[in-house]
Amino acid sequence: MTRDVIQLSLSITFRAVERNYFTVKKLLTKHDLTKRETTALHDCLETIDETLDELREAQHDLELYPNKKTLYQHADDLKTLISAAITNQVTCLDGFSHDDADKHVRKELEKGQVHVEHMCSNALAMTKNMTDGDIANYEYKMKVENTNSNRKLLVENGVEWPEWISAADRRLLQAATVKADVTVAADGSGDFKTVTEAVKAAPLKSSKRYVIRIKGGVYRENVEVDKKKTNIMFLGDGRTNTIITASRNVVDGSTTFHSATVAVVGANFLARDITFQNTAGPSKHQAVALRVGGDLSAFFNCDFLAFQDTLYVHNNRQFFVKCLITGTVDFIFGNSAVVFQDCDIHARLPDSGQKNMVTAQGRVDPNQNTGIVIQKCRIGATKDLESVKKNFKTYLGRPWKEYSRTVIMQSSISDVIDPIGWHEWSGNFALSTLVYREYQNTGPGAGTSNRVTWKGYKVITDAAEARDYTPGSFIGGSSWLGSTGFPFSLGL
Repeated sequence: MTRDVIQLSLSITFRAVERNYFTVKKLLTKHDLTKRETTALHDCLETIDETLDELREAQHDLELYPNKKTLYQHADDLKTLISAAITNQVTCLDGFSHDDADKHVRKELEKGQVHVEHMCSNALAMTKNMTDGDIANYEYKMKVENTNSNRKLLVENGVEWPEWISAADRRLLQAATVKADVTVAADGSGDFKTVTEAVKAAPLKSSKRYVIRIKGGVYRENVEVDKKKTNIMFLGDGRTNTIITASRNVVDGSTTFHSATVAVVGANFLARDITFQNTAGPSKHQAVALRVGGDLSAFFNCDFLAFQDTLYVHNNRQFFVKCLITGTVDFIFGNSAVVFQDCDIHARLPDSGQKNMVTAQGRVDPNQNTGIVIQKCRIGATKDLESVKKNFKTYLGRPWKEYSRTVIMQSSISDVIDPIGWHEWSGNFALSTLVYREYQNTGPGAGTSNRVTWKGYKVITDAAEARDYTPGSFIGGSSWLGSTGFPFSLGL
């Protein structure tokens, strides 16, 4: 039976991941490591540890398949877990791509990491075949019995919410008053002075929502919400009042992964009314404001301010609504399944000689259920760029990895975007394997007659195809978004 073969495949993969863990541990004992090599190896320990959890959870989910949840949820969850495991192998190796000195350590890791990536890839292909077949049979049966099997659309306050956000969480994200469990205040008037202390004190593996109110103030710290901190909510006093800021960056020796001002790995994370910022300038290269890999996480009324690599949507599923994202090069990047709705996405003034890229999506396998979807948003420029936009080119995106997938739909695109629309990463790399789509966009930058002519680029004309990229379908929205309390709409 296919399910048993997948189970076997995952348990063999699990053992291979454990071997990689010991390889990294051994490499960390070397005496001639640079600061960045040490950081990158610690990043690998973290991503390998996450992979072990993802494979464990996928095996547990398979044992229950297909009876514990709806077929759609089962399929989404399994594909998400294995997709995230694949991304984690790639992320570990990405940490060694910054300069020549790193290549030697990378070489010692590469074989084991790539081996696990391929094994996960096989498991993902088998899982997709099994679940696609079961869903097709189920939908045929429903048709014959004339019952409606479509996922429900949940529209509230004009936003299409994924179904995984419960009604209680929707209220938390939209209510004028929310009761906090603890308060952070820089001036000492709360339970904690730093966000980090509040996160450390939060319960482990909580199944109940835990609200950390962060009073107005500037918090200069790097905050990590690790995988054991689940169901946490950051509640700010307004995006211009509550600001978490730092300046780690690649030029000064960090990895992209480790440069994040705030890193969220714990599942079911929520944030509203906060600014996440990285102040390292454009000359410092990669410098992340927020990295998020927490599954089923959502952000409402937040600002993400940086230059290169502002928002790292690393893996798993996320939703952003009514947010502002600003940056220069690849400023929304990563390999989550993520939908941006009703957001303002603004390119800003880069360093001379730089081009702005709104997205750099990192899908490495055609079966991964990942991609960046920008729906009902406004793509434009900050004031400093607007006045000199003729001197700097800005594009909707470029393919960071081979199966890069980005969809821009029902959005307003200003003339800051070059008429050609998209840019290559390096020569012909990924141009025939990427999936870039546009649908029903408006504004002076939305015309598609002069767009790239790559095999992987297409204008969607069929609403049914566009619907595949709405929160209801793309991020399994109808099962979780209702719980966030944020406004959303699930369909077109």
